[in-house]
Amino acid sequence: MAAKWSQKTVVVPAQRRGCHLITPKILREIEGDLSGFKCGLAHLFLQHTSASLTINENYDSDVQADTETFLNRIVPEGRSAPWKHTLEGPDDMPAHIKSSMFGCALTIPITDGRLNMGTWQVIETRHMALRASGQCFCSQNCDYTEWNLISGLK
Repeated sequence: MAAKWSQKTVVVPAQRRGCHLITPKILREIEGDLSGFKCGLAHLFLQHTSASLTINENYDSDVQADTETFLNRIVPEGRSAPWKHTLEGPDDMPAHIKSSMFGCALTIPITDGRLNMGTWQVIETRHMALRASGQCFCSQNCDYTEWNLISGLK
């Protein structure tokens, strides 16, 4: 039996700094494609250097606030920070570092046409720069599902 693939591009609006739930948007866009797969993998890839993808808890908003507090403590920002790369502003290099810590890719199992995630798990983008980032685009390939989240500045 030949492998089955599906690919789609999904646009996610520009976001300001912080954690942003994208699970509902992604599911709306790919639901029809996912339903054709009994077993597979969804691979998400974000093409953005100051934002990241993560799967996290969505029950308690303190998780997002505590994560932001942690990141700001371990990666200093501002003009007094030791970073050389400041061409795009004093928040840019810290955003690159924070983004690298979470990464830009996720792999999620597909079971019976649905993303097989835990009860409280959601897909989030975490935008690290203070200024709003541009749009994200998402492609998926199923059986092995791939989503490429692409983002540029507005």
